[in-house]
Amino acid sequence: MITSIGPTASNATPASPSRVVVKDFEPSRSQRRIWRKNEDLTVTEGDTIGNDDAYDLYRRYIEGRHADGDMYPPDRDQYSSFLNNGLGCTRYVEFRHLGRLIAVLVSDQMLDGLSAIYTFYDPEEEKRSLGTYAVLVQIEEARKQALEYVYLGYWIQNCAKMNYKSRFSPMELLQGGRWQRRENLPSGGDLGPSMPLRFVDKPQ
Repeated sequence: MITSIGPTASNATPASPSRVVVKDFEPSRSQRRIWRKNEDLTVTEGDTIGNDDAYDLYRRYIEGRHADGDMYPPDRDQYSSFLNNGLGCTRYVEFRHLGRLIAVLVSDQMLDGLSAIYTFYDPEEEKRSLGTYAVLVQIEEARKQALEYVYLGYWIQNCAKMNYKSRFSPMELLQGGRWQRRENLPSGGDLGPSMPLRFVDKPQ
């Protein structure tokens, strides 16, 4: 069974979570290029993102990338509430260039995979494609742990800022109570606009 925290699509139909099947994933040429472009970064895992350095990066990311979204204006209490370790399974991964924090990945450790909660990064580092790189890092970590899936939140076909998700294949969507390959669904599984989610139980 799976339980998630998140919104519904605009047509009042519950929006569906998405996941990448780790064993079947093969990076594209552009994804391999993104991986190589970021090999100069230091990637480390920490226990918290409650420090000023991480929040300042989050603030600049929201102001620079999502000023038209529901998370604007950035608020520290909302930041702490959304990205805290309330489930006891949250991982915080920092990406640094020459010691400077340029991205943070927040994910939950599941029994069968990693659930990508949120990634925020320096808007001035757009050319690094850090959102895509963060997913690649999670897929690689899932492989190391012999986990089956990386959960990417809701599938949003017509959202330009989320288009990067469509480049991870094969992708499965939870519809009709079961996981189905996106390419086998009508209209590619378009679910309308939505927001990030967190799982609170083990997906099946």
